[in-house]
Order: sequence, then structure tokens, then C-alpha cells
Amino acid sequence: MSGLLSRATVVAVGLTCKAALNLGFCSVNVNGLHILDHALAHARRNNRQGVVTVSNHISTLDDPVTWGVLPARYYLNSRTTRWALGASDVMFTNPIFSTFFRHGQTLETFRGKGVHQSAVDTAIQKLDQGDWVHLYGEGKINQPETYVQDENGVAHLPRFKWGVGRILMETLVPPVIIPMWLTGFDKLMPEGRRFPYKYLPRPGAQLSVTFGNPLSTGEIQEARRSIKNGPPLTDPCSPANAQKLTGWIKDQISQDLHPPSIGEQDLLKIRAAVTAIVQRGVESLGRSVCGDKLRL
Repeated sequence: MSGLLSRATVVAVGLTCKAALNLGFCSVNVNGLHILDHALAHARRNNRQGVVTVSNHISTLDDPVTWGVLPARYYLNSRTTRWALGASDVMFTNPIFSTFFRHGQTLETFRGKGVHQSAVDTAIQKLDQGDWVHLYGEGKINQPETYVQDENGVAHLPRFKWGVGRILMETLVPPVIIPMWLTGFDKLMPEGRRFPYKYLPRPGAQLSVTFGNPLSTGEIQEARRSIKNGPPLTDPCSPANAQKLTGWIKDQISQDLHPPSIGEQDLLKIRAAVTAIVQRGVESLGRSVCGDKLRL
């Protein structure tokens, strides 16, 4: 019964979002959808290789409205429907909302509880089953006008959360990682408007959803070598920390280090390196769409 309710929820929400995008309030430009389609159709998913999409986060409409650009057939199968992480204090605020979002394949995430919480564990399990998980690396909405620029005038997203690194490190098989870039959703229903206008779409918004080429798996795997840079390895991991190291990264570190002692700081270093690679990939795609300011 739970599976049927989940599928009904996903289909209803997906078709509603698709209809909303076709009402004429906005224009929608989709690029690179074939990249996601190819990844989701690949036979490697049957061998425990999951698919991860990672995007910027500019509006409360990003999820689920973004997925209205997908073909309707995607909504009919849990294998072609994304799993997402959603903040408990925003999305799971009462029993009705909690039931709705759980059936909509959203994992309840608690701010401040770090990378070792059940939602992150479940995301890793989903990828080990060959499923698709979508991540908003920033962990919250950040409007393009707030992006910090470096001394060269190049904008950067806020630092991605290290939970991204843990999810990608601890799967049994390195997943396919597809960067995404969203524009215009913050203009469709701008924040700060008075009631009732804040609940009405603003006509004329120009939306775009861009899927980039998958990030290099080799570069992600090489991130483990970050523990060989900088200070020598110290603070060998306790049994508790040893239990935190799982997945393909554990196997490769075991090959690099003899014995495979690794400290908590080393784990943090690898997570940070993996997360930084993903953030650079998303930002690079964003610059190809919007330029150095990361906004149109």
C-alpha cells in the first residue's frame, strides 16, 4: 500500500508541475536532458551504481517544480524518480506534510546533526540500490544576488555541505555525478511580496534547467590522496571512527595505507576534497550558462 501511495503522490505532483510550467506564466529552456536520460537507462544501475544530481538552490520552487521538465514516463517508476533530502523544520512540520513528503521520496534531514544522521545513511543505501538521489549542495536557498565574488569578480556558491562528500564516498560503487544549474525560479515567485500576491506566479519569468556532463569518477577517486598531502597522518581512528569509513573509499584507502590507519581529521580532509570537486563542477556549469557572476 505504501508503494502505491508513493507512486500516486509522485505522479500527481509531477503532472501538476508539468501542467504549471505549461500554463504560459513562464518560458522554460531545458538543456542536456539526454545526459540524465542516458544515466538512468544505463545497465550499470543494476550493478549497484547509483545516479546523483547536484544543483544550485535558488527558490522554494526548485523542488518539485524543476522535475516538471521531465518526460511524464519518469514519474511512473521509482527508478526514474529522484530521492531528495528535505529539512525537517521546513517540510516535515506536521503529520500531513510529513506523510506527503515521505511518499514523495523525500528524506527528513535535521539541521545541525552533521553528516552522520539517518537521512544521509538512507541516501547512501538508495545509491547502493542503483537509485537516483538529488542534492542541493548548499543545504539551503541562496539567491544569486547574495553570491560572494572573489578579487577577480568571479562569483562562487556558498561552500557545499560535507554531507555531499560523505554520500559520494561511502557508496559501494562510485556513483554517476551529474551537475545541474537552475535559473529563473527565484523570479517566478519572488520572496517578500504581500499576501495574496506571494502565492501567485509572476508572469514572464524565464526558467532554465541545464544538465551537465557527468563529473570525472577518476577525480573523485583521487580525492582520497588528499590525506597524503599536508601534515603526516595522526590520531589513528578509534573503533567508532573506523565504523564511519565504509564503501569504495575504504577499499581504496586500504590499498594506499599499510596498515589502513586513518584519523578523523583525515576523513574530514577527504570529505572536503570530494565536496569541493562537486562544487567546482556545479559552478563551472553555472558559468557556462550565466557567466562569471553566476546570474543572468
